[in-house]
Amino acid sequence: MQNADIGKLVLRLALGIMILLHGIHKLQHGVSGISGMVEGVGLPGFLAYGVFIGEVIAPIMVIIGYHTRIGAALIVGNMLVAIALAHTGELFALGGMGGWAIELQGMFLFSAVALCFLGSGRYAMKN
Repeated sequence: MQNADIGKLVLRLALGIMILLHGIHKLQHGVSGISGMVEGVGLPGFLAYGVFIGEVIAPIMVIIGYHTRIGAALIVGNMLVAIALAHTGELFALGGMGGWAIELQGMFLFSAVALCFLGSGRYAMKN
Protein backbone atom coordinates (compact mmCIF):
# COMPACT_ATOMS: atom_id res chain seq x y z
CA MET A 1 0.00 0.00 0.00
CA GLN A 2 1.35 3.39 -0.94
CA ASN A 3 -0.35 6.69 -0.11
CA ALA A 4 1.72 9.88 -0.21
CA ASP A 5 -1.20 11.90 1.18
CA ILE A 6 -1.28 9.86 4.38
CA GLY A 7 2.49 10.23 4.65
CA LYS A 8 2.15 14.01 4.35
CA LEU A 9 -0.58 13.99 6.99
CA VAL A 10 1.62 12.00 9.39
CA LEU A 11 4.52 14.40 8.79
CA ARG A 12 2.26 17.43 9.29
CA LEU A 13 0.76 16.09 12.51
CA ALA A 14 4.09 14.98 13.98
CA LEU A 15 5.86 18.27 13.29
CA GLY A 16 2.91 20.48 14.11
CA ILE A 17 2.03 18.81 17.41
CA MET A 18 5.62 18.65 18.65
CA ILE A 19 6.30 22.32 17.84
CA LEU A 20 2.92 23.40 19.23
CA LEU A 21 3.74 21.77 22.57
CA HIS A 22 6.77 24.09 22.82
CA GLY A 23 4.49 27.02 22.01
CA ILE A 24 1.95 26.03 24.66
CA HIS A 25 4.74 25.92 27.23
CA LYS A 26 5.74 29.45 26.28
CA LEU A 27 2.11 30.60 26.48
CA GLN A 28 1.93 29.22 30.00
CA HIS A 29 5.36 30.30 31.26
CA GLY A 30 6.27 33.33 29.15
CA VAL A 31 9.20 34.18 26.94
CA SER A 32 11.52 35.92 29.40
CA GLY A 33 14.36 33.48 28.67
CA ILE A 34 14.08 34.09 24.96
CA SER A 35 13.80 37.82 25.54
CA GLY A 36 17.11 37.70 27.41
CA MET A 37 18.79 35.86 24.55
CA VAL A 38 17.40 38.33 22.00
CA GLU A 39 18.61 41.28 24.07
CA GLY A 40 21.95 39.52 24.48
CA VAL A 41 22.58 39.86 20.75
CA GLY A 42 21.60 43.54 20.77
CA LEU A 43 18.00 43.28 19.57
CA PRO A 44 14.90 44.58 21.36
CA GLY A 45 13.42 42.05 23.78
CA PHE A 46 9.89 42.36 22.40
CA LEU A 47 11.05 40.39 19.33
CA ALA A 48 10.89 37.31 21.57
CA TYR A 49 7.11 37.39 21.15
CA GLY A 50 7.65 36.37 17.53
CA VAL A 51 8.12 32.86 18.89
CA PHE A 52 4.32 32.66 19.15
CA ILE A 53 4.09 32.93 15.36
CA GLY A 54 6.57 30.09 14.85
CA GLU A 55 5.44 27.87 17.72
CA VAL A 56 1.67 28.45 17.97
CA ILE A 57 0.21 29.92 14.77
CA ALA A 58 2.44 28.12 12.26
CA PRO A 59 2.06 24.66 13.79
CA ILE A 60 -1.72 25.06 13.91
CA MET A 61 -1.61 25.95 10.20
CA VAL A 62 0.48 22.84 9.53
CA ILE A 63 -1.71 20.54 11.65
CA ILE A 64 -4.97 21.54 9.99
CA GLY A 65 -3.40 21.87 6.56
CA TYR A 66 -4.23 25.54 6.06
CA HIS A 67 -1.56 27.11 3.84
CA THR A 68 0.82 24.39 4.97
CA ARG A 69 3.77 25.66 2.96
CA ILE A 70 3.53 29.10 4.59
CA GLY A 71 3.18 27.56 8.06
CA ALA A 72 6.14 25.29 7.40
CA ALA A 73 8.22 28.24 6.16
CA LEU A 74 7.41 30.09 9.38
CA ILE A 75 8.60 27.07 11.36
CA VAL A 76 11.82 27.01 9.30
CA GLY A 77 12.41 30.66 10.22
CA ASN A 78 11.61 29.97 13.87
CA MET A 79 14.05 27.06 13.99
CA LEU A 80 16.83 29.03 12.29
CA VAL A 81 16.44 31.80 14.88
CA ALA A 82 16.33 29.25 17.73
CA ILE A 83 19.49 27.55 16.48
CA ALA A 84 21.23 30.92 16.02
CA LEU A 85 20.24 32.16 19.49
CA ALA A 86 20.64 29.04 21.59
CA HIS A 87 22.50 26.30 19.75
CA THR A 88 25.25 27.78 17.59
CA GLY A 89 27.96 26.22 19.73
CA GLU A 90 26.43 22.78 19.19
CA LEU A 91 26.21 22.87 15.39
CA PHE A 92 29.23 20.61 14.94
CA ALA A 93 28.99 18.71 18.23
CA LEU A 94 27.85 15.24 19.08
CA GLY A 95 25.60 14.47 22.03
CA GLY A 96 26.29 12.00 24.81
CA MET A 97 24.81 9.11 22.83
CA GLY A 98 26.73 9.89 19.65
CA GLY A 99 23.97 11.67 17.75
CA TRP A 100 24.03 15.26 16.60
CA ALA A 101 23.83 17.53 19.64
CA ILE A 102 20.90 19.42 18.11
CA GLU A 103 19.18 16.52 16.41
CA LEU A 104 15.73 17.52 17.71
CA GLN A 105 16.08 21.05 16.37
CA GLY A 106 17.49 19.63 13.13
CA MET A 107 14.57 17.24 12.80
CA PHE A 108 12.10 20.10 13.30
CA LEU A 109 13.97 22.26 10.78
CA PHE A 110 14.33 19.65 8.05
CA SER A 111 10.80 18.28 8.50
CA ALA A 112 9.50 21.81 7.98
CA VAL A 113 11.72 22.21 4.91
CA ALA A 114 10.28 18.96 3.53
CA LEU A 115 6.73 20.26 4.04
CA CYS A 116 7.64 23.47 2.21
CA PHE A 117 8.37 21.31 -0.83
CA LEU A 118 5.68 18.64 -0.34
CA GLY A 119 2.70 20.76 0.64
CA SER A 120 -0.19 19.45 2.68
CA GLY A 121 -1.57 16.62 0.58
CA ARG A 122 -5.21 15.69 0.16
CA TYR A 123 -6.15 15.60 3.86
CA ALA A 124 -6.00 19.33 4.51
CA MET A 125 -8.21 22.39 4.73
CA LYS A 126 -6.48 24.30 1.98
CA ASN A 127 -3.19 23.77 0.15
